[in-house]
Amino acid sequence: MKSIFNFCCAASLLLGFFSCKNNNQTSLPIYGEREAVEKTVDGKKVVDTIYHTIPAFSFLNQDSVMISEKNFENKVYIANFFFTHCPSICPTMNRNLLKIYEQYKDNDAVRFLSHSIDFKYDQPHVLKDYANKLGVSNDHWQFVSGTKASIYGIANNYLVYTAEDKNAPGGYDHQGYLVLVDKDKRIRGAYDGTNDEQVQKLLNDLPKLLNESKK
Repeated sequence: MKSIFNFCCAASLLLGFFSCKNNNQTSLPIYGEREAVEKTVDGKKVVDTIYHTIPAFSFLNQDSVMISEKNFENKVYIANFFFTHCPSICPTMNRNLLKIYEQYKDNDAVRFLSHSIDFKYDQPHVLKDYANKLGVSNDHWQFVSGTKASIYGIANNYLVYTAEDKNAPGGYDHQGYLVLVDKDKRIRGAYDGTNDEQVQKLLNDLPKLLNESKK
């Protein structure tokens, strides 16, 4: 199942790469499938492109407060999927994400969103303790939990593989992507959070997206 998902995900990413509005080197690609929609503007029929976007969501955060996509309105943000007792990729992934957070935690244009895939154990107080130990000092980085259907469903929209798997370390299998999302809720990059070169690429790409957002 995972290999099939990864194939589909890779195909979607390739489609997204070629859906970039601007082919110059300073513009980041737009990931995911796109749809051509015909509409009428000033009496003329034109074709507009509808890009894949992150849908509306509602999750409980580490402070037992319900947050939604509205908390990220007009923000660039980085999303990922983890669980607090993960014995494999999560510690490295979130330590690397912390490096980015430390650089941007006082920048009001940037947010961070970590979804726990352990819907059984990772309740708000557990997430709060995890955030504190990690070194998160403000609400610009949200740690959220939800039902299995809601968390795993939103993971699909981020093009990230997640699964409950008793044979996987810690009982859950998932990818360690750090997903860069623009203020229009479009995916603009996916980076391996355990790979230093990929994390550096994210650090290089984030200012480009912030500059784009100002236009």
